[in-house]
Amino acid sequence: MNSPRRLLSTCLLLGFLFIGSAAVMAEETGKKDPKAGHSKTLLETLVEGGWVMFPIGIMSILTVYLATDGVMRTSIRKTAPPAFETEVKRLFQAGDYVGAYAFCRDNKSPLTNVLRVGISLLGDGKTMVEEGMVSEMHKESASFGTQINYLSVIGVVTPMIGLLGTVTGMIKAFSTLGSSGIGDPSSLSGAIGEVLVATASGLVIAIPAFGMFYFLRSRSTSAMHHIQDVINQLFRKMPYDVLAGVHISGEEIYANVPNWVSYEEPAAEESAAEPAAA
Repeated sequence: MNSPRRLLSTCLLLGFLFIGSAAVMAEETGKKDPKAGHSKTLLETLVEGGWVMFPIGIMSILTVYLATDGVMRTSIRKTAPPAFETEVKRLFQAGDYVGAYAFCRDNKSPLTNVLRVGISLLGDGKTMVEEGMVSEMHKESASFGTQINYLSVIGVVTPMIGLLGTVTGMIKAFSTLGSSGIGDPSSLSGAIGEVLVATASGLVIAIPAFGMFYFLRSRSTSAMHHIQDVINQLFRKMPYDVLAGVHISGEEIYANVPNWVSYEEPAAEESAAEPAAA
């Protein structure tokens, strides 16, 4: 849990440093002789996009963070570590389901989380085991999807932010044109530059965000298929009849006999039947 937070903090820090340095460099460039001809640097071009470059910059940082975190979370080494898989297979072959449950409980991963639920329900029969593991797999898949879907949101929202910058830039351009006419082309070109840079920046962030969204969605599906294959291997020929009624997990059971059922009734009936038999 701490690793993703550190990664996000690092990305945010680098992003704000980048945006801050870009603003400082743009301010220093503006103090130079405006008549001196020079080609614009990337930072100067980004700053020319206006205020919308700040939310677009934040979206770019989130895209990098979500893409990096998603690649790490959906890897086979993270979802089903080979060492965990080997140890669980060994415990299953030895028939040590209590040890397998303890191992899955102490070593968290999507694979061991699903297996832990399945092992805890072995005493309740095949149907309960399968339903429990399917439910846990849906939960793990939803955990992947929550992070990945944010990339789709960024892919939709970022072009809209760029479009907002386009609209505000056009308003500024027409306002300049209406107040000073075409006698001041530099101010008019600056407003038009804001229009073009904002639109292009929104698209530059949205395209990779959508690409990573589809890539990570396919990657997470492959990871869940691998988990399903491992589960099918482990639970094949499972002796459910021998394990019937066994409570492996050691977790507290809350279900009990209804409180309206009395155990004294059979004893009372037997005492009443004895004189009649005599």
